[in-house]
Amino acid sequence: QVQLVESGGGLVQAGGSLRLSCAASGRTFSNYAMGWFRQAPGKEREFVAAISWSGVTYYADSVKGRFTISRDNAKNTFYLQMNSLKPEDTAVYYCAAAYGVNRPLRGLHEYDYWGQGTQVTVSS
Repeated sequence: QVQLVESGGGLVQAGGSLRLSCAASGRTFSNYAMGWFRQAPGKEREFVAAISWSGVTYYADSVKGRFTISRDNAKNTFYLQMNSLKPEDTAVYYCAAAYGVNRPLRGLHEYDYWGQGTQVTVSS
């Protein structure tokens, strides 16, 4: 079992930055592929970014060049640095973990564990 806790959400103006963190506890963190998803009101949860346990990354087109996913296996934490934020980035952001997979994963169904979510609001 893995427990995931997100933090770092908040209210920011368009063009600003936020860094989300996801702290993991439980099984060996380095054996997990990790991902970030988001869900805006009235919309389905969508893929944002993913990272394999060896550090290979993958991004949704909508965030490519603005967001950066990274991980610190020694701290059992991974991050989403969000720059040049836009109002359309407003959503609840969720981190997710998939055990024993060494590639970045885009599908919701590919993840085994989820955090509770953190709200990101970008004002225009």
